[in-house]
Amino acid sequence: MLSIIIPSRNDDYLQRTIDDLLEKAEGEIEIIVVLDGYWPDPMIINNSKVKIIHHGTFHNSRGMRASINAGMAIAKGKYVMKIDEHCMVDKGYDTKLIADCEDNWVVIPRRYRLLADTWTIQEDGRQPVDYMYLSYPYKRLHDKTCGLYGEEWKRPERSNILIDDVMSWQGSCYFMTKKWWDEMIAPMDDENYGPFNHEAQEIGNKTWLGGGRLVVNKKTWYAHFHKGKTGKGYGFNNLQYEEFMKSKEKARVYCIDFWTNNKWDKKVHNWDWFIDKFWPIPTWPNNWREQIILDKQENEK
Repeated sequence: MLSIIIPSRNDDYLQRTIDDLLEKAEGEIEIIVVLDGYWPDPMIINNSKVKIIHHGTFHNSRGMRASINAGMAIAKGKYVMKIDEHCMVDKGYDTKLIADCEDNWVVIPRRYRLLADTWTIQEDGRQPVDYMYLSYPYKRLHDKTCGLYGEEWKRPERSNILIDDVMSWQGSCYFMTKKWWDEMIAPMDDENYGPFNHEAQEIGNKTWLGGGRLVVNKKTWYAHFHKGKTGKGYGFNNLQYEEFMKSKEKARVYCIDFWTNNKWDKKVHNWDWFIDKFWPIPTWPNNWREQIILDKQENEK
């Protein structure tokens, strides 16, 4: 069975996402919706495959990371998938993902862009997103928008490889065995990363440095809705937004330090191995080992 976790905070397309997942699954699934401080209106349909966890009022919401942890904790499936609350999926997405997943893999479907109002894939000439890389964290000194952030990586020379290694991804959908989640990922760290930040970095880095493999499966896909500057549905009130921005900067600094300085105690590989595996990487200087030390010192002045 596949357990699907959907963390949600006041999204217009939650029900449509649930309906799409139920309609297009070809195997046994359960959907665990974690309502982080709100009740949908109208309420989610009464379906035996849909389970609900509720985190109190909006002011007492726990955040996306805690919501994912809560959903994963009660998941009964051999496989687990997290997906955002505004996504359309491919027919048979579940069986296609199960068919190409080893015990220590995290698998990402090919990502399209969703036109949510018409529930169709956006046809604007852009190719689907298959690859992303982690950018060099000090590419602009003293710029707080820089970090180990995922950026799209166009790799047309690898277009015919249907199951391929990826350095990182966006975070809106991922799939793995429950065993890998329990033994290598869980729980996601919301003390150092805050309630929302660096989900893909934590899961992807734990997988690669823990001896696993992060791959894109181009045999199946999902389409993700992005509202741009208006957000993606996981809203905050003013006080929560202020706290979120503080936690975002803390997470940015922590993520750079934790991973590049090999502080994870479960690592099988170190950071140098990881960078070498995907070299050459856009934005990373050839002398990154020496330069990252100098840039960190300069950035802290």
